[in-house]
Amino acid sequence: MIEDRHIFSVTEITQGIRLLLSKQYSMVWVEGEISNFRPSSSGHWYFSLKDETSVLSGVIFSRSARDVPFKLEDGLKVVCFGSIDVYPPRGSYQLIIERIEPKGIGSLQLALEQLKIKLEKEGLFAPEHKKEIPYLPANIGVVTSATGAAIKDILKVLDRRFRDVHIIIAAVKVQGDGAKEEIADAIRDFNEYNDTCDPGDRIEVLIVGRGGGSIEDLWAFNEETVARAIYASKIPVISAVGHERDVTISDLVADRRAATPSVAAEIVIPRKEDLGDQVQDLALRMKNAFDGLLADSVQRREDALGRLKLAMEHIWQLNRQSLEATGQKLFRANPALVIPEHIDKIRERARQIALRLQHFIALKESRFSGMVEKMASLNPLNILSRGYSVTFLMPEEKILKNAADARTGSSIRTRLADGQLISTVTEVHSDGGDKV
Repeated sequence: MIEDRHIFSVTEITQGIRLLLSKQYSMVWVEGEISNFRPSSSGHWYFSLKDETSVLSGVIFSRSARDVPFKLEDGLKVVCFGSIDVYPPRGSYQLIIERIEPKGIGSLQLALEQLKIKLEKEGLFAPEHKKEIPYLPANIGVVTSATGAAIKDILKVLDRRFRDVHIIIAAVKVQGDGAKEEIADAIRDFNEYNDTCDPGDRIEVLIVGRGGGSIEDLWAFNEETVARAIYASKIPVISAVGHERDVTISDLVADRRAATPSVAAEIVIPRKEDLGDQVQDLALRMKNAFDGLLADSVQRREDALGRLKLAMEHIWQLNRQSLEATGQKLFRANPALVIPEHIDKIRERARQIALRLQHFIALKESRFSGMVEKMASLNPLNILSRGYSVTFLMPEEKILKNAADARTGSSIRTRLADGQLISTVTEVHSDGGDKV
């Protein structure tokens, strides 16, 4: 009975499970929340789908990932379409996803919102980056389809308002594959053209847009590459995409948004008749202003002459008073009057200095005499004249202060007031009279 048993290999079991799962769960829709999202360098996307109690591994291979318009991130609730497959090397099963949609919102709408948040954080919508639209430009660039209604509306408005303007059209696809690249390239081409052409031929403003349509039709103008081309353009850009209710990323990045292509043409060029009326109105206002200025200038000239006359009279009076005051000051400052007064002052000060100097010298002489007397009283020679003497122990020439410092036979030198004696010690006695 043991011989009848069938032993499966791991591969057989794995392949059997794979077959069962592929039959049972082929082409299924699965709802869940993305977690542990891991994009690989090869372009494949790996993540998990989870609900309240379970987790299912999932993968979107690069060929399918390229068609996903929005960004996958952890926490995003999605609905996926695909098949369950087993990965034999690990013996694990996973959902091979061919299509994925955000739950509760369209994928294009989610992609649009994600891109808005990203570009707004980078400052692409900031008002301080908006450039002024030139008034009455001579050269206008248009980026749109050559066969659509938008270019017809733009040309019709421009022709009606001002026929002398020069228009250059960059014909591009405005929807479908390759549209975003063509639109972005056309914007960059216009800017490169301006870098090389003559100054008088430079494009002064760009109109970028198309007629209305669904969100899918307008999607090229929601692409990041188009938004960055508009933001980087040195030429001011007017975005004219769809109808007034349609707002695209291009509208938010552009320097000016027009509700329709026709409105964009009206923004760029005023009507020629309106300009003529403005010129006539300005001419009339200038004439009236000139007449008023002329009459006013005559009156102001007369007023100025009157004020000038009064000012000159006032200045004459001030100068005359100043001259008189200066003459009086000069008279009082006459050297003939001032010098004798100063000579008397100098003589008095010289006399005072002589007296003070004599007093100072007498004081110093008195002090010097006192110091000489003190020094004389302290002179040792003067003491000797009063009968005192000084004895030195030889040969050291040390003053002998104590008898005990001498020995019998020592030589001593005695200094008297009128000479000195050289002696030999024969006896030494202490203060008590005892012989040493």
